[in-house]
Amino acid sequence: MTDLQSSELPRVSVVVPVYNEQAVLPGLFARLYPVLDALDRSYEIVFVDDGSCDQSASLLRDQYEKRSECTRVVFLRANAGQHAALLAGFSYARGDQVVTLDADLQNPPEEIPRLLAQMDQGHDYVGTIRRKRRDSLWRRWASRWMNALRERITNIRMTDQGCMLRAYERGIISAILDSRESLTFIPALAYLYAGNPKEIVVEHEERAAGVSKYPLYKLIHLNFDLMTGFSIAPLQIFSVAGFLVSFLSILFVVYLVIRRLVLGPEVEGVFTLFAIAFFLLGIVLFGIGLLGEYVGRIYVEVRQRPRYLVRAVLGTEDDVRDTD
Repeated sequence: MTDLQSSELPRVSVVVPVYNEQAVLPGLFARLYPVLDALDRSYEIVFVDDGSCDQSASLLRDQYEKRSECTRVVFLRANAGQHAALLAGFSYARGDQVVTLDADLQNPPEEIPRLLAQMDQGHDYVGTIRRKRRDSLWRRWASRWMNALRERITNIRMTDQGCMLRAYERGIISAILDSRESLTFIPALAYLYAGNPKEIVVEHEERAAGVSKYPLYKLIHLNFDLMTGFSIAPLQIFSVAGFLVSFLSILFVVYLVIRRLVLGPEVEGVFTLFAIAFFLLGIVLFGIGLLGEYVGRIYVEVRQRPRYLVRAVLGTEDDVRDTD
């Protein structure tokens, strides 16, 4: 154990959520530890096993035995999702500077010193932008479209919300943990709480092995959670649109009445009326779905269920923070 690692509390904590990543964990260990060993500051790595059903938990236990002086492992009882796993890691992280990193090696661990250098310059939150995404075309297109939509609806300004490689000051982490929201989008909360945020461009690599844990449905659902959790603009926009459509509908009804009085009964416009009716019904159904998103958030919040459950922890229990 080095003098840096023998200090009571580490200066840097790296939180890594893990879910069925047995194929990439050896490569992650081989690259992450040398990068952090080269830093001139003490550190710890907090791995959070998010209910993996492969050999990930066993590999994490073995790694803890090898580097127990700077490794902590949190095992969740069941899969709680990436953001819940990060919150669990934040609860056990003790460093003044906290870095989040995906286990799939798409975000190179070698970029971590650059984020810490920005924090040393006074930034309390450092986000990242992938220089050249190594994802499929549809994922890049969907991400770009969702980013643009989110910026128009909320006050959250994140160029690349899908990049998990980020750095947070301890004060930001404490504020996030104090937020009792059941559906928590961590980078967005950090941006709201940050006083001096910063974004830098980082490299992006192809996934080393395995498959993405974020299919299209989850990406869409995540962005719905983000927009409904940080803004009521969708409801306001729909209210304005509903008023305009209702006003135009009234004018159209008046026009049909006048036309009926002037020209008499007609059947030529039946299909036009059907088209207009279907259009109005589509707007109504969309509005009901949008309202349902907000009602669903209220339902989730009032249940007050824990965001995750911890099964076991490997590592010192000193200074453990709230874990519910």
